[in-house]
Amino acid sequence: MIEWRRLSTGIRPVPDPVATPVIWGGAFLGALVLVAAMNFLGGHGRPMFALVALSLLAALLGLCARFVAAPGTAGLCWLFLNGFAIPPAGQLSWAGGRDARWLACLLAAAVAGTALARVVNARAGYRRISPLGRRPGSPE
Repeated sequence: MIEWRRLSTGIRPVPDPVATPVIWGGAFLGALVLVAAMNFLGGHGRPMFALVALSLLAALLGLCARFVAAPGTAGLCWLFLNGFAIPPAGQLSWAGGRDARWLACLLAAAVAGTALARVVNARAGYRRISPLGRRPGSPE
């Protein structure tokens, strides 16, 4: 027998992502704080540590963002990486392959975080609404 359910009532199967401007604001403030902290702790001139930290920030922000927020998140993180984590501080430069790799790394981290969140949320949503996803003794 088929049991009909309305998907619009009750628990939402998949949570809504955070608005893109909020994610970009988090990327701006988070990158500012991370780069300032790394420079304060003696990391100035060591861009790999800053790149790893900013990639983790981009991935964490991607967990609650839409895919369209990924390029802006990567761009904001790259601006702080390029402008303040490498000497001379306060000057933006473009060093061809290096900066392209940095941007690609930051973009990949943001997209990977978003993709991971979408897969996890979709699996959880599917288990909530499918009859096969119910476990014995779990509330309906």
